[in-house]
Amino acid sequence: MKREIVLDTETTGLDPYSGHRVVEIGCVELMGGLRTGAVFHCYLNPERDVPDEAFRVHGLSTEFLGKQGIFAEKVDAFLEFVADSPLVIHNAAFDMKFMNYELERLGFAAMPMARAIDTVMIARKKFPGSPASLDALCKRFEIDLSTRTKHGALLDAELLADVYLELMGGRQAMLLLDPQTSGAAVMEAAGHSPAILETRMFPVSPEEEAAHSAMVAGLKSPMWLEEA
Repeated sequence: MKREIVLDTETTGLDPYSGHRVVEIGCVELMGGLRTGAVFHCYLNPERDVPDEAFRVHGLSTEFLGKQGIFAEKVDAFLEFVADSPLVIHNAAFDMKFMNYELERLGFAAMPMARAIDTVMIARKKFPGSPASLDALCKRFEIDLSTRTKHGALLDAELLADVYLELMGGRQAMLLLDPQTSGAAVMEAAGHSPAILETRMFPVSPEEEAAHSAMVAGLKSPMWLEEA
């Protein structure tokens, strides 16, 4: 069953090669296109100040982030969580550029762009000429945005996971008859046991049997009594 990681970041600016850094990482695990509940999330000390324009976007202050760990302290846990899974990212070039900058400055190999699934590109191909922002897609698919007052890496990754499901075929994915890709199979593979309901019996009362017989007797030339 295919494992994918939905990834989002928040940063101090637009370009890591101009001195900007990652301040938050949010990752959500998908199995067979469905959320398993497993996440990776951390705030990061960027070892620099947060410009006002960045603070207005995500609300993470220099003071708050100064109390968090640096990326070098989180990188092993991050790499263990994402492993070699494909990365679902909204505007992948931006997040991949920042994540690879952080990885390479510590001596780790960069993640290839071929590993990224860009939901902006998918949305533009599926809905040409329509807005492709995360907000716009959430509104298109009627995904609740009431908790999103500012950008946040984990919240945005969770919203993007729902958007990605819709972009790839919507909730019909839950109706697949293949036992290997059913909702129960996905949950079981992720370590969650689906609820097993007891078989329920619905006995027919004598009154209901009599009513049914009377109804059948009143039918004119029922097809099951016709001779072949």
